[in-house]
Amino acid sequence: MSTLTQNDIEIATRAAENFTRLYYTTYDSPTRIDDLPNFYRANSALTWNGRPFEGVEGVRELVSGIPVTKHEVQSFDCHPIPGSQPPSLLVTVSGIVTHGKGPSGNPANTPRHAVDGHPRVFSQTFVLAPDPNAPPTKSGEVAKYYITADALRFVG
Repeated sequence: MSTLTQNDIEIATRAAENFTRLYYTTYDSPTRIDDLPNFYRANSALTWNGRPFEGVEGVRELVSGIPVTKHEVQSFDCHPIPGSQPPSLLVTVSGIVTHGKGPSGNPANTPRHAVDGHPRVFSQTFVLAPDPNAPPTKSGEVAKYYITADALRFVG
């Protein structure tokens, strides 16, 4: 197993920051059904609140079945996984997500635990792998990654 350098950690952190910003911006966009699956590959695994989905089509099926979203990322952390160059990344994200139009857009009789309309605290963990089909990066550049595994859970 290779040893990580401070430079590896800094580059991995930048990659995770870029990924997090781009991923949630895409997830909340009107074109998410077409664009979000591009972060995944055919063999990617996704678990959404205990429900498994597989690959690009699984992601498309998931996002097609849930209302529009607004994510507020409150924190993220990144851990490079030694063994490849650039390293794979373990990225954990926490924040708040609102589905639909928010509480003011719901009828008064909407159940409190309904997904649509109520802000929910979430935790999401990604394993990102370097994309072998991306052009090579230069020293100090952030590598291109894809999601190999993704697990989201509502925690509040």
